Amino acid sequence: MRDPRMSAIGKGLRRRGRLMMQAVSPPRRILDGPPGPRGTADGYSAPPAPRLVESPVFVLSSVRSGSTLLRVLLNSHSRIRAPHEMHLRTLCVDLSRPFTAEAMRALELDRDELEHVLWDRVLHLELTRSGKDVIVDKTPANTLVRPRLHRCWPRARYLVLLRHPGAVVASLTERRTDPDPQAIRAEVLRYAEHLEEARHTPGAHVVTYEELTAEPERVTRGICDRLGVPWEAGMLDYGAKDHGAFRPHLGDWSTTLRSGRIRPARGPVRHIALPPRLTELAEAWGYDV
Repeated sequence: MRDPRMSAIGKGLRRRGRLMMQAVSPPRRILDGPPGPRGTADGYSAPPAPRLVESPVFVLSSVRSGSTLLRVLLNSHSRIRAPHEMHLRTLCVDLSRPFTAEAMRALELDRDELEHVLWDRVLHLELTRSGKDVIVDKTPANTLVRPRLHRCWPRARYLVLLRHPGAVVASLTERRTDPDPQAIRAEVLRYAEHLEEARHTPGAHVVTYEELTAEPERVTRGICDRLGVPWEAGMLDYGAKDHGAFRPHLGDWSTTLRSGRIRPARGPVRHIALPPRLTELAEAWGYDV
């Protein structure tokens, strides 16, 4: 007959073993998702920590709006570092145990603020490595989380890049293997709603892809004025500079972009039918629909 005391001891040892394994290899959290709720489960909200980069620049745009072209033009400036898409919003911190959150709270930190500190450190590291003094992140999905960026960097600066929604729909349709017209229009509308809000943000500098490709010197001069750096003619010859790899998830990788030359934007896309709200926003941005 089994001794009940030995059975209880065995259960205790097995439970302790599981806990030790979890402490060594905590459950993984899915990173590719929206940021979690502010603060901790008990409602604690940490005060902002000091930032190493106080005033980063964010390009807010839809996908397929020419943001990679704008990035490489800016990155060609001797004082501006504009790396590939950094996807900060999916760079998350996992407080895997209850005592982890307690320990961080004792340091006046919560998960959101820990993520903010991490994001800030990544920008600072990239800026330091480049030897430049202005950093630009052009990840399109930043457009969807602008309030979170503002919470992290209250002094952040924003470049809002618009493109004719019909051209964006057409570009997405051409790029995707099995395009779903309804889903594509919904995606473009989602970005457009956030851009409509962003372009009214105090201090935001608004440019269009069509203007950028038609008058690159005038548009980049305006951006340099807004960022407080002198304009450099070498910005327009972006093909002469090294901008890192052009590949999926890091930005545009098309042959047009790889050519190293600024090409004209495509003309109005007459056969693309836009939903009423997207038409309304396109007209508000000055486009002929």
